[in-house]
Amino acid sequence: MEQFAQQFVNGVVLGAMYGLIALGYTMVYGIIQLWNFAHGEIFMVGAFGGLAVWTALPESLAENAFLALPLIFTAAVFTATFTAVLVERVAYRPLRSSPRITALITAIGVSIVLQESVRLFYPDGKRPQSFPGLVAEGNFSIGDVRIPWVSLFIVIVAFFAMLLLQAFVHATKTGKAMRAVSQDPDTARLMGIDVNRIIMVTFAVGAILAALAGVLQGMKFRQIDFHMGFLAGLKAFTAAVLGGIGNITGAVLGGLLLGITEVMATQYIPQGSAWKDVWAFIVLIVVLVFRPTGLLGEDVSVRA
Repeated sequence: MEQFAQQFVNGVVLGAMYGLIALGYTMVYGIIQLWNFAHGEIFMVGAFGGLAVWTALPESLAENAFLALPLIFTAAVFTATFTAVLVERVAYRPLRSSPRITALITAIGVSIVLQESVRLFYPDGKRPQSFPGLVAEGNFSIGDVRIPWVSLFIVIVAFFAMLLLQAFVHATKTGKAMRAVSQDPDTARLMGIDVNRIIMVTFAVGAILAALAGVLQGMKFRQIDFHMGFLAGLKAFTAAVLGGIGNITGAVLGGLLLGITEVMATQYIPQGSAWKDVWAFIVLIVVLVFRPTGLLGEDVSVRA
């Protein structure tokens, strides 16, 4: 039982990171019905942006978590947001009236460009780059379950980021405009909403969440690499589908369920660790076969 609880906690931590990335997917899809497969690379770029600032800090400052962490998060958010907005403006906006398959192929191309750009930026870009932990080492215990401080930090940051997103979407003027555009962009435009600005804001908000997830993953595993966004992005896509397309709560729920499923299957299914990165896609196939709309899926015409 103790081992089960320990693995469950590990799954929740992993799922929290998947949920953050999945929110970016589901928000963009909710607005313009585009699967932005370059979103995983925004997650990766954010992590590298934070790492670049940390390596440039003086040693005395880099070792001070209270000062270094805000700088790393700020750099990650700025780098990811700038990249996402640039991609939307240059790659996606000119294709908005084109068939969806055109934008989808473009997203895959943007993904490859971002991967290779980061790889070529670092002289040894093919090798994983060390990432600072900055959170105190060690564990605290709940009964017999030991939880690393960094895992607690990840869950807390992810939880508050998701709460802030819900408040932003449902309580602010921009959030209400995003919901209006998601339901009917033409009518929203007639009501005076700047649709292009709302779409750009959506990409920016998704990038902020992805950047947070990138830094958190780097802190958890203590390294990042240029292709980390590809697999994480696909798993976050699976989480968004599992939870329900265009549904914020569903994306979070899907991420948690996916993280728990992956950890439990790896631990308890014979030779499960060899299939570690396959479970997400098995879940995706099952969901698409038996419930294509996802657990909390809504009809596209009435989602909010």
